[in-house]
Amino acid sequence: MIENVEKRWAIHHKVISEDTKYKVIALYALAVLLAGFLFNTPLEILKGMGKILTSSSILLTDYMKIANIGSAFFNSGLMMLIAIGVARKSKAHMNGYIIAAVFTIGGFAMFGKNLYNVVSITTGVYLFSRIQREKFGKFILIALFGTALGPLVSQITFGFGLPLWMGILIGNAAGLATGILLPPLATSFVKFHQGFNLYNIGFTAGIVGTFFMAIFRSFGLETPSVYEVSQGNNQTFAILLGVFFASMILVGYIMNDKSFKHLRKLMRQPGRLVSDFVTTEGFGVTMINMGLLGVFGVIYVFVVKGQLNGPTIGGIFTMMGFGAFGKHLKNALPIMLGVFLATQLKLWDVNSTGAILAALFGTTLAPIAGQFGWKAGILAGFLHMSIVMNVGYLHGGLNLYNNGLSGGIVAATLVPILDAFREEDSFE
Repeated sequence: MIENVEKRWAIHHKVISEDTKYKVIALYALAVLLAGFLFNTPLEILKGMGKILTSSSILLTDYMKIANIGSAFFNSGLMMLIAIGVARKSKAHMNGYIIAAVFTIGGFAMFGKNLYNVVSITTGVYLFSRIQREKFGKFILIALFGTALGPLVSQITFGFGLPLWMGILIGNAAGLATGILLPPLATSFVKFHQGFNLYNIGFTAGIVGTFFMAIFRSFGLETPSVYEVSQGNNQTFAILLGVFFASMILVGYIMNDKSFKHLRKLMRQPGRLVSDFVTTEGFGVTMINMGLLGVFGVIYVFVVKGQLNGPTIGGIFTMMGFGAFGKHLKNALPIMLGVFLATQLKLWDVNSTGAILAALFGTTLAPIAGQFGWKAGILAGFLHMSIVMNVGYLHGGLNLYNNGLSGGIVAATLVPILDAFREEDSFE
């Protein structure tokens, strides 16, 4: 029966080999890395990487600001290539979730993740797999997304004023412990929001980060408030990102038999976990969807007169990456509109980096719009704006996926209410 289903799927979709999918995604990662050399010399990038690796990396630390633009792009591309290599080594399929993980890592490598602070966390997840006598590939997504707590390692190592040897020892011990704790917690917490928060690991990481921060504060250790963001590069970045996302649409179009077929079908999916567009609709049309989301992310920043910098580019990369796993324009736009409306009525400036990140990352709640309709999506985005601007204190910036924590809270609260009061097509 399974073979018959696969044959029927193959009749309507162009089959792309795993090797080809890996090569395409790797080429985009390489393009991000090489883009760094458009802005800085190899020596400048090397010096910048030193600053990145030794920074506390807590929210919001824009690597473009504390180092340089070239180093930020180089770090992003390098982290993406390593993630692809880990996935390949684990014999994971280049499906929607892996693609989302790769571009999320690339996005946050602009402002929080680096080679130093992710190793111990990933190793901790590997140790958990050994303890459970399971293949590491079963937990690879948790290992990749779990790097959200990279600032925990960096802050302990470089931010608390400990002797370097002690900071390295305690920081990486905390990273290992985090990696071991994440798999069982992530599995449990997905029930909390019922799959309506796409950044499930972000919610899990937020809870873990909150526990660590509470312990630190009990010893009188506090993380400083950080708001290091770059500005003044909109035109250059818009051209670069425009070419990047337009090429995705073109590549997807070619790989989709030079057509946009199945795109409308993709956009009819609610996006609730687990929605792997690569598996259900094909790699080509998924690339088109990702490119469209990326283009709209850039447009949104310009419409609100914001800045393209490390964090906002990271937000666009993440939204685009999840275009392979749950997000499309139909379910993402209502969330962004809800956040936009909240900025018009509340305290926050619509063009501030924090508000823009809430709109971009807030699309973690896209399944609510997909399941309950655009009105519910606007409501979810409106509520998300209030929550995300207040939960950061709980983890002190140690969890990079702050919107994942907020999204989990909003989804867990709102979805049961929507279910309880829902009538046929009441939110359509």
